[in-house]
Amino acid sequence: MSVFLGEFQHNLDDRGRLSLPKKLRQELASREVVLTRGFENCIFGYPKEIWLDEAKRQLEIPVFEQKGRSLRRYVFSAAVTAEIDKLGRVLIPMNLKDYALIKNEVAVIGAGDHFEIWDSQKWKEYLKTIEPA
Repeated sequence: MSVFLGEFQHNLDDRGRLSLPKKLRQELASREVVLTRGFENCIFGYPKEIWLDEAKRQLEIPVFEQKGRSLRRYVFSAAVTAEIDKLGRVLIPMNLKDYALIKNEVAVIGAGDHFEIWDSQKWKEYLKTIEPA
């Protein structure tokens, strides 16, 4: 099982690609990742096999319940399978960049079973809200 750890600062290139940190790439079993809307305006990234497990859990919530429909629409409508190129870069789709308010500088953080991509400034602001006083 992959466990994603750490915090890394990176810039998108002129084509909107992100070089994934080597430590995160080492945790990936394949060159495919699934990117989707996260919470608090970040992008969630999953190894494809972990994404399939997570998707099954989401699908266990009955579609007849409002919570089930809302969560499915939120997560699945924005999800894309992305390939990591030979240089370790992944293209961030425009809809996800817009959602996460990403301009150029990003923070890539390990979050256990997935990684997250944040606009660097948004990450710094959010971190202040969760740090112990």
